[in-house]
Amino acid sequence: MRNRLREHPVGLHLGLMLALTFSTGVIDAVGYLGLDRVFTGNMTGNVVILGMALVGADDLPIFGPIVALIGFMLGAVVAGRTLRSLPAGWTTHSTALLAAVAVVISASAIITGVSGPDRPEWVALTVTGLLGLAMGIQAGAARHIAVKDVTTVVVTSTMVGLAFDSYFGQRGGQPWKRRLGALILIGAGAAAGAYLLNFGLVWGMTLSAVISIIVAILGHIGRPHPPKPEKTA
Repeated sequence: MRNRLREHPVGLHLGLMLALTFSTGVIDAVGYLGLDRVFTGNMTGNVVILGMALVGADDLPIFGPIVALIGFMLGAVVAGRTLRSLPAGWTTHSTALLAAVAVVISASAIITGVSGPDRPEWVALTVTGLLGLAMGIQAGAARHIAVKDVTTVVVTSTMVGLAFDSYFGQRGGQPWKRRLGALILIGAGAAAGAYLLNFGLVWGMTLSAVISIIVAILGHIGRPHPPKPEKTA
């Protein structure tokens, strides 16, 4: 299995990043529908919500988006500090970071399950911050793995590329399958997350954690062989 995964690293990494894109859709649905209209993966949405909330529009939350933004930035810093001295691509550090994502999301699910449906606001904000932290780590790890057009947490630039390079735009060749796949999968993830909320807030987080750990395992198995030290006479 290891050799089979290592035969096509480009396709493997693309598939794994698309899986994380689906997972982001799930987590964003959990955050927006279950944690008082807060995105934990799409930080652009949080900035817009916060801007509207600051002028009192539609009773939008203020603290939730701020907590999610801080958590996300901290997660991205952690990923950057961990990977900054390493070449782009999948390394054991990438595996560790994505495993950490699964652990943080799992912890969020446990906290949510223990606190029950009538959880106090500080618990909801804690879960929001943890999910933002997890998504920041994921985004940083994905940036270092560097699969073009698949950031796992946002698809706006992907949508621009899909339209810009289309027949009606520049008419240039483009990797339309991966771009369209990212758009479809983040939407499908959001639909799955929204559906799972019918059974409780914890189930979307659980699904996302399972996806993250599977991605970490498969990526670790399929990572390139480390270079062998040269023999000295």
